[in-house]
Amino acid sequence: MTAFAARAALVQPSPIREFLSLATNPEIISFGGGYPDASLFPMAELRAIYADLLTPANAQTLQYTASDGLPRLRAQVAERLTRDGMPCGPDDILITQGGQQGLDLVAKLFVDRGEVIVTEDPTFIGALIAFNPCEPAYASVPMDEDGLDVDALAEILRTTPQVKLIYTVPDFQNPTGRTLSLERRRRLVELAEAFDVTILEDTPYRELRYEGTRLPTIKNFDTTGRVIHLGSFSKILAPGLRLGWVLATPEIREKLALLKLAADTQNGTLNMRAASAYLDAHDIDAHIAGMLPAYRRKRDLMLAMLSEAMPDGVTWTRPDGGLFTWVTFPDGFDSAAFQRDHLIPRAGVLLVPGAAFFAVGQRPNHARLSYSGVPDDRLVTGVRAMGDLLREALG
Repeated sequence: MTAFAARAALVQPSPIREFLSLATNPEIISFGGGYPDASLFPMAELRAIYADLLTPANAQTLQYTASDGLPRLRAQVAERLTRDGMPCGPDDILITQGGQQGLDLVAKLFVDRGEVIVTEDPTFIGALIAFNPCEPAYASVPMDEDGLDVDALAEILRTTPQVKLIYTVPDFQNPTGRTLSLERRRRLVELAEAFDVTILEDTPYRELRYEGTRLPTIKNFDTTGRVIHLGSFSKILAPGLRLGWVLATPEIREKLALLKLAADTQNGTLNMRAASAYLDAHDIDAHIAGMLPAYRRKRDLMLAMLSEAMPDGVTWTRPDGGLFTWVTFPDGFDSAAFQRDHLIPRAGVLLVPGAAFFAVGQRPNHARLSYSGVPDDRLVTGVRAMGDLLREALG
């Protein structure tokens, strides 16, 4: 029998990944993975960029480069973050394999076995998957329409020893779609200062705001370097590039870079060069602005269909942006069993059951729905079918 390390027992499959094989079936209507709409990728621009890079004159495009990321790309990311209220330079930036690698590296750097990571309740499944091999304990902060409850957080910090990280997705949170209010962002930093805890701010959906006022990042309020800020090109350019970034103090950034060197040496030079060339030649903010109406329309259609189709006793969040809404069913309802026994075999509809999004005390009467990559007609058909089966299941 293979003698795996103890941490291997904590490396569990993602419930989302388990469903992806089903999602590729053309007969399945998938509200599962948080995929951006592929029709919105800048295909013509990227095709021209790759064609130019893959020439003998640009042979260095396929060569090794700096393990912390292409210097020009780090400078471009730093320029964007500076414009977003986080003054920084290229030496403050680490380029990662999407935002996911940032979660993995930060956990490795900060968390020893048994130390506590505080998460929102519910929280991003991918973060739990990244954190679990470090064998942490978890404490969870309840949420309301203004994001995590900072008063509850204060009590957790006051009564819980060995808290090392507070993990938050403040903008259009995965899975709930909720956004942390301005006042709570300030208070979160104040609490982290008072209790000497590091904040890990994860912002993959930040640019996808469809209504309301853009809020400053949590990092905007950081005066002592205790906020580590993660971002990604996955939702604003293309996820297959696998390009994200970490903004942190020089000390933290250098240690994360060493962990990255051990893990994968570097990101692919070709994709980094392509992203950098895109930023040089094209206006990515205009590209993002061009995507927003399509996503806003998808969000509005999803909310309208839920209002039309869901039976009494079912509620959902109304996100101001991002890719998800969070559905809550009556107490005692098991969304995973409902999907397995009814939704998939009878309607060919896929969602993500909610239990796995809870770090502490899993609750099965929730589900995450993604509207971003679903064609309109299939979205309508899928939500109506789900509503019909729910009425039957709920009596």
